[in-house]
Amino acid sequence: MKILVLNSGSSSVKYKFFDLEGNSDKVLAEGGAEKIGLPGGFLKFKRADGSKETIDLGQTDHLGAIKAILNVLTDPKEGCIKSYDEIDAVGHRLVHGGDKFSQSVIIDEAVKEKMRECYDIAPLHNPANMIGIEAITAIMPDVPQVGVFDTAFHQTMPPKAYMYALPYKYYTEDGVRRYGFHGTSHRYVSQRVCEFLGVDINKQRIITCHIGNGASMAAVVGGKCIDTSMGLTPVEGLMMGTRVGDIDPGALTYIMNKHKLSADQLQTIINKESGVLGVSGVSSDMREIEAAVAAGNERARLALDMYELRITKYIGAYAAEMNGVDIIVFTGGVGENQMGLRDDVCATLGFMGVEIDKEVNARTRSVEAVISTAASPVKVCVIPTDEELMIARDTMALAAR
Repeated sequence: MKILVLNSGSSSVKYKFFDLEGNSDKVLAEGGAEKIGLPGGFLKFKRADGSKETIDLGQTDHLGAIKAILNVLTDPKEGCIKSYDEIDAVGHRLVHGGDKFSQSVIIDEAVKEKMRECYDIAPLHNPANMIGIEAITAIMPDVPQVGVFDTAFHQTMPPKAYMYALPYKYYTEDGVRRYGFHGTSHRYVSQRVCEFLGVDINKQRIITCHIGNGASMAAVVGGKCIDTSMGLTPVEGLMMGTRVGDIDPGALTYIMNKHKLSADQLQTIINKESGVLGVSGVSSDMREIEAAVAAGNERARLALDMYELRITKYIGAYAAEMNGVDIIVFTGGVGENQMGLRDDVCATLGFMGVEIDKEVNARTRSVEAVISTAASPVKVCVIPTDEELMIARDTMALAAR
């Protein structure tokens, strides 16, 4: 079955095209359109031989961008299929399903309506996701579409983990609670690490660390999430590239009042100007932070120390919450590639018996590996995430029914 996976953002559409034949998970094409709705929009894609090409799109909308993606897929020279008819289904990465979706679903009008009900709590993401759905509906009205929600995996959390200590009416009337994000990644790596290690996921206590420019962690018991670091929005939890993470709400109201900021201005600060960028003044990119640390930049050093400490604190909290931990997984752009960060974090976990093989860790980048020693009672692994593959598999399973 040939599955097109789309991730529609406010100004971009990323795609990956799979052929899921038998036990094969073959990627036929991938790329993405950027600067949608802005002058200078373009589509970048990868050829079968690994080379890359860029096409100028001008100032197009999402419909035009998705048409351009489909034109490349069916292009006689650059494409991998002859016509749209070879696309069996389309899977969409959808950010916020609230508490309305605990699993992936075939998209119909009822699902769209429930997605619209989540617009208030995901104003940047859900409307953009919907545009992608409607574009496919306009171009290929008969192809099955499946929605895979970032929040779905976390809907197994118990109330004691997802509730905030606010007046209860804000939960019942406004849906204010912890939802969590990166759920498709947490689901994929928690399943894949057990396959990789040859252990039964139903008997494992796992901490998944999705560490990238956006970052979150999850406590997974028996394959089900019992807690996660992100909350109502993707701002809570770990310190991130530009997001503030955990902070005293009183500090925010203090800053608002002192500087006479609007809610929108505060949102910009906590989402786009904080985190590693805000503390270091250098960059939100951890590679540039590590370079600055090596050059003796003290603020970059402080930002890195804070970043690593927040990860350590969540690992400790989740180990206590699960009454122990069997596996710790690092994934995401930083988790998969920054061996120094993994080393620093795990060096603080000796009280749990964690022991890292420094040589293995030093040569592990974006590959599946066990980086703990044979003597370590807690297995520490690197598992590159593949959210698109997870979406494609869910799409195939639902569309084939």
